[in-house]
Amino acid sequence: MTTHTVTAGWLDSAVRCPSPNCNARPEPADISLLVIHNISLPPGEYGSGCVQQFFRNELDCDAHPYFEEIRGVQVSSHLLIERDGIATQFVSFDERAWHAGASCFEGRDNCNDFSIGIELEGCDTEAYTDAQYAVLAAITGELMRAYPAITRDRITGHSDIAPCRKTDPGPAFDWQRFQGLLDREVGA
Repeated sequence: MTTHTVTAGWLDSAVRCPSPNCNARPEPADISLLVIHNISLPPGEYGSGCVQQFFRNELDCDAHPYFEEIRGVQVSSHLLIERDGIATQFVSFDERAWHAGASCFEGRDNCNDFSIGIELEGCDTEAYTDAQYAVLAAITGELMRAYPAITRDRITGHSDIAPCRKTDPGPAFDWQRFQGLLDREVGA
């Protein structure tokens, strides 16, 4: 079993793939929200490496017709958890990744300022893998220890903070299953 430890804003167990799409947080000590997303590039295709390229501004937008829609878009997330459970980190947790866009949580706008974003390789309607749930729960437990302001009630989906714009992680994400695994991680 892989142990997950955060050291100086980086998850020791993750592959590092630094993205230029980040900046300083307005209040560096204010990391108090975890946002769960999904992504696949091209949509519905997995294991292409295109997400990693996209978050690093290295995507060949001529390689697939869909990529024309995202040409020039500069986004990132802190982490990506692939279908096989491999975690890749793009931005230090201590920095502001560009994952949430226009967003609001409990009356507070600009969730990127105070959140950590985790992307699951997937789509709204296809079941996530056992490996993804296990790794997500383990990493979430470590993040809760490293950033104690992230509590159970401050873990949310992208659809919850940008409801008119986003649908992820979608109906295929089993929140009850995730919470059960998280209970085991944090001893609840």
